[in-house]
Amino acid sequence: MSLTDEAISRIRALIQSGELPPGARLPPEHQLAAQLGVSRNPLREAVKALVVARVLDVRRGDGTFVTSLEPRLLLEGLGLAVELLRDDTLLEIVQVRRMLEPAATALAAAQISAEQLDEIGEHLNAMRAACDDVEKLNHHDAAFHRAVVSATGNETLSTLLDGISGRTLRMRVWRGTVEAGSSHKTVAEHEAIYNALAAGDAMLAQAAALMHIVTTETWLRSVLGDVEGSLDQDGDDDG
Repeated sequence: MSLTDEAISRIRALIQSGELPPGARLPPEHQLAAQLGVSRNPLREAVKALVVARVLDVRRGDGTFVTSLEPRLLLEGLGLAVELLRDDTLLEIVQVRRMLEPAATALAAAQISAEQLDEIGEHLNAMRAACDDVEKLNHHDAAFHRAVVSATGNETLSTLLDGISGRTLRMRVWRGTVEAGSSHKTVAEHEAIYNALAAGDAMLAQAAALMHIVTTETWLRSVLGDVEGSLDQDGDDDG
């Protein structure tokens, strides 16, 4: 372990122990270096790394502070990481969504408020009106799902699903462009989710969300299979 990694580990230990709680100001550099048993240079590099990770916040002229450590803040880099994944991992991203989102939809159904249901209904209505506009349809599609997951009250879950939504949204736009009738199928699947939420039926909501995502996953598998088959055919032709 490098000296910088050791300094990072020791600062994290102070935060995890509660000695440096959210919002706390770090001691002056010389004092913290002595406390951690490291020199100033590794400490500075450790602070820089933890600032990038949104664990620390340097306020010019005021000092360095522990951030709120809220899930949305700490996990906001997930979306960027997902964007950098290779296209051949797209199916894995959909599979992660299949594992998380139906459970989130079931949780939402059990506790959704009238106001939250109204917001979801507004996005559904906007989707109905945008059946002939793929980009607008998918904008409200994504907002529909964000509102559903937000109704769980679980910020960590919301952040994780937000982090993978960018790649899956582009995939849904792609599907809407190349597959005839997909817009009407999409709206119907969202209507099923909305109706289950309105009924407060957690099992039905989970099943509706699962069917919706499986439909997308099945389509993607068929497209990837066609691509692989085409590549294999090209390879045979070349041989």
